[in-house]
Amino acid sequence: MDFEKIFKNNEHWVAEKLALNPGYFSDLSKGQTPEILYIGCSDSRVTAEDLMGVQPGEVFIHRNVANMVISIDMNAMSVINYAVRHLKVKHIVVCGHYECGGVKASLQQTDLGILNPWLRNIRDVYRLHREELNAISNEQQRFDRLVELNVQEQCINVIKTAVIQEAYRERGLTVSGWVFDIRTGKLIDLKIDFTKILADIMEIYRLI
Repeated sequence: MDFEKIFKNNEHWVAEKLALNPGYFSDLSKGQTPEILYIGCSDSRVTAEDLMGVQPGEVFIHRNVANMVISIDMNAMSVINYAVRHLKVKHIVVCGHYECGGVKASLQQTDLGILNPWLRNIRDVYRLHREELNAISNEQQRFDRLVELNVQEQCINVIKTAVIQEAYRERGLTVSGWVFDIRTGKLIDLKIDFTKILADIMEIYRLI
């Protein structure tokens, strides 16, 4: 990687922005009012702004390996809290992607060192949906379905948090699960029926 080229690219980017709007950066520095919190994967091929066609300041973004929302991950919990309580986002999106390296690694019966406790959370998703997944004979289709189910379970983890339940009750905050099809470039709304899925468990997880 040529760092000098990166800084040259930055100079060109700045010049392009200023040519279109001389006040672009002064406006950008005044603050942010994003309506969406996007929780996605750290994969270098999946750039959130590009795939959504949004500009700086329009979406608050958190990325980690396999777009996980884990209750004891203070990074993710801090991002969610800040986005909901301080930025007052209206929507939260968990977006996975096909051919996800993290999900694929979770399917391997291999000691992956420091990744083991992180990937165990995806293996737990497999355990919860083992009957459905084991019934899929095609390996690629099973992999894709695990990506989708992982998104679903991370959305549920978002909904389990008190700050989300509070914002839902007070101002109708929404939670959505998407998948980016890296093979076609298309975004897919999984249209998850959270009311149906959570009907039997919200009596346990309801905090507000």
